[in-house]
Amino acid sequence: MTIHDDIAALIRSQDPEAAAIIEAEAERQESTIELIASENHASPAVMHAAGTCMTNKYAEGYPGRRYYGGCEHHDRIETLAQERAKQMFGCAFANVQPHSGAQANAAVFMALMEPGDTYASLVLADGGHLSHGLPINFSGHYYNPVHYPLVRDKSSADFERIDYDAVREVCLEHKPKMLLTGYSAYPRTIDFARFRAIADEVGALLMADVAHISGLIAGGQHPSPFPHAHVVTTTTHKSLRGPRGGLILTNDEDIHKKCARALFPGMQGGPLMHIIAAKAVAFGEALTDEYKAYQEKIIANADALAKALIEHGFRITSGGTDNHVMLVDLSAKDPKGFEGELTGKAAEKWLEDAGIVCNKNGIPEDPRKPMVTSGIRLGTPATTTRGFGASEMKLVAGFIDRVLTAGLTGEEELARVTGQVRDEVRELCGRFPLPHGEAGGVAAG
Repeated sequence: MTIHDDIAALIRSQDPEAAAIIEAEAERQESTIELIASENHASPAVMHAAGTCMTNKYAEGYPGRRYYGGCEHHDRIETLAQERAKQMFGCAFANVQPHSGAQANAAVFMALMEPGDTYASLVLADGGHLSHGLPINFSGHYYNPVHYPLVRDKSSADFERIDYDAVREVCLEHKPKMLLTGYSAYPRTIDFARFRAIADEVGALLMADVAHISGLIAGGQHPSPFPHAHVVTTTTHKSLRGPRGGLILTNDEDIHKKCARALFPGMQGGPLMHIIAAKAVAFGEALTDEYKAYQEKIIANADALAKALIEHGFRITSGGTDNHVMLVDLSAKDPKGFEGELTGKAAEKWLEDAGIVCNKNGIPEDPRKPMVTSGIRLGTPATTTRGFGASEMKLVAGFIDRVLTAGLTGEEELARVTGQVRDEVRELCGRFPLPHGEAGGVAAG
């Protein structure tokens, strides 16, 4: 009997109701194609590190300066995670305690700005993040965001890419204390050096939230924000393929100290030491040659998927992708365009019924509401973890086209095609089982 079997049996014997839910989720992940750009499948080692005895300890403070005794091994694992994070990103300081990317962002804001201070970020509807200025989020409620857009000119070769001239104009007008780059739905390479030049011109700090591309950066597939950014935040899941959590990085010792104080005791209490242990394991994986090859495949798979979707008549915003994410404009596929029935909300539901999981997402200047949208966001980290290659991504594009075309035909045709595609998805997933297989949930036994 394996350790996985022991864990599965223990949960079943103690709490069969909870075990059944976990088992159902394990089966869902095993039998569906995960295309949500911000999700991935962590390795068995990462998942099991997150479930260790490290969860039993309060370790408020930082290594060598804890508020509780008995933290010897917690100091060691946190230091290990810090050192590996610094090596991954080539920086001098790392804080591995943020519970999430949003809390990492909040800590940086608290450390480097006062309530009411102005900062500049991308227009949220153009692919920004809720923690970059959504009015009801801390970032929009306590601070003063001003926004720069993507290029609006459809005749421009840079259409729907960052408008660096507009970034400069916004910063010259508003003199922000901080300039923020990094996005949740932007498919192109970020020019960090150009952002730093603008920040320097107006006397702003440059913050890079690289949550979506941090794995690509660690794997050498996207330019690093260092040495350009004053401070960098990221999640540790998404393309990085670790446990759910956050990370703050910098080369500036004073900024590091300020962010550390803002995070603890400013925002958080005891760190999640079991998650920090899992971060250490994930960061160790990210330092291998195999990981670099994995990140290369993510890029190749995204390119293959985007090109195949274009061949099927879909429009990819900005014309394609440089990274792992693509934003699909569904109106180009619907004869009625923005007046038609092919919305992001409908597409998300139809595809999930067929075993293809994605998320609705607004496109730049989307006329539809955020809970409806005219687009879907797709990404390739999870399918690449699964072992898919370019040929499988072309199959996936065909699945998507068949389902959405059937949806426009009518309910009867949608039901028929959805059933067919669901069977084909199961067969494809069966040929490419997840690295952890059933043992990742409670289905082992």
